[in-house]
Amino acid sequence: MTVIESVDRDLPAADPPRRRPGMVLRTLLAAAGGAALFFAFPGWDLSFLAVLGPAALSLATRGVRLRAGLWLGLVHGLAFFVPLLSWTGIYVGSFPWLALSVTEALYVALLGGALAVTARLRGWPLWAAALWVGDEALRGRWPLGGFPWGRLGFSQAEGPFTAFAAYGGVALVSFAVALTGTLLAAAGLALARAWRDSSAAERRTRSLRAAALAVVGTLAVPLLGTAAALPLAGGSLTEGGPTRTVAVVQGNVPRAGLDFNAQRRAVLDNHVSETQALAAQVAAGEVAQPDLVIWPENSSDIDPYLNDDAAAAIDRAAQAIGAPILVGAVVSGPGRFISNTAIVWDPETGPGETYVKRHPVPLAEYVPARSFFRFFSDKVDLVRADFRAGTEIGTLDMAGTTVGDVICFEVAYDGLVRDVVDGGATMIVVQTNNATFGFSDESPQQLAMGRLRAVEFGRSVVMASTSGISAVIAPDGSLIRSSDLFTPATFVEDIAQRDGTTVAARVGVWPEVALTVLGLGAFLAVVAGGVRPRRAAR
Repeated sequence: MTVIESVDRDLPAADPPRRRPGMVLRTLLAAAGGAALFFAFPGWDLSFLAVLGPAALSLATRGVRLRAGLWLGLVHGLAFFVPLLSWTGIYVGSFPWLALSVTEALYVALLGGALAVTARLRGWPLWAAALWVGDEALRGRWPLGGFPWGRLGFSQAEGPFTAFAAYGGVALVSFAVALTGTLLAAAGLALARAWRDSSAAERRTRSLRAAALAVVGTLAVPLLGTAAALPLAGGSLTEGGPTRTVAVVQGNVPRAGLDFNAQRRAVLDNHVSETQALAAQVAAGEVAQPDLVIWPENSSDIDPYLNDDAAAAIDRAAQAIGAPILVGAVVSGPGRFISNTAIVWDPETGPGETYVKRHPVPLAEYVPARSFFRFFSDKVDLVRADFRAGTEIGTLDMAGTTVGDVICFEVAYDGLVRDVVDGGATMIVVQTNNATFGFSDESPQQLAMGRLRAVEFGRSVVMASTSGISAVIAPDGSLIRSSDLFTPATFVEDIAQRDGTTVAARVGVWPEVALTVLGLGAFLAVVAGGVRPRRAAR
């Protein structure tokens, strides 16, 4: 805070009116910032570019009115979300993809307007970074439970900002990235003013001092993140608690696309066959006997409670491997609904404890206001039956181990993952099915979320996918094993069952709440007239 106040004391609130860049230049800058943010995400993995997103949008919106800020935020959001979410339209066409992208960009438009309003406040880099967190908090919760894909923090699966997840969750990582970017913008503004004031020695010295302090702040945040990683759990799977031998099975699917499960029995048989092959390896002494086996989401889209053949096939696999299997199944009921269910299948007693997905995906697993959305696209009718949301958290007993299960996109939602850790999970499992997204960036983007969750909660994370990417992740977020897309794969690893708690697990949602209130408070202070913005330098 001292650095920010010192920088801001000498930094002008905005460029003099006669020197302000035009809207075309500002629009290009906002678009460039959105593009830089896209390249920071998995698929390109240039995570260091993430700071340029907040930097560019802060510069673009500085010195403009609310309406212009809304426009610039929209441009930034479109330049980011349209390419980032392109995987959503691979098999359903461009309309759902573009509709989702525009919807997400509208939240960034709100952010752009808020940045424009608060740009003249003292300490504006801090308020701007807090507003990023608040905007992501809103986007991840509303409407229909929100869609938190594309949070700044999710671009930082590894690097100097990653460790912040263990102290304040994804929200603190986003804040650290945004603050670094806004301080970088402040440094740029101070240097630009020093250039303009080259003939006025006193003002030039003041601007150079502000620039130096901003640079110090820009470097201090990632350096703090690097230091914060030192006391955290390392990259060992076996340290930190008693171990369990865990097998991950990726059976693969007959083909990618929306009809990946048109041959539902083939998908189930693939996972049975891979498990039986693993059992043969165990019998030959090639791999260790697993204590528990993880199958992915949709590994049995035939309801094993109603179909004796499916139940018998799973029984054969469990008996062959001699360990309980976590089966991802589509289960009929209650009533007209179906449920996305994880079933603990014991080799002796059969189906036992279950977890029903708590956050079905709107317009993919259920369709609210079906007649309304059908007006825009008949693809909604591909969802023939609505999935019902579960009510119990995903803590399951497997071989004396408390496994914390989340299904597919649930890994993106802070509260759902936090609940299983609070419920006693000693290991986090993500069951997923990415076959509907082909060879796109969706799988690595989701994998990055799993890696960040490992750091956030100090737990090893196991991701099991029908078609990839399946992975085993150490508590420091490092990848121990990972599969290729659309190939069968099996991993067997000894994994320590940890029961410690990180700072992030103890403080829960409060860092996000505090930062959101901080940003919102700055915005309301200006709107309500409680704080009078400084006049622009002349």
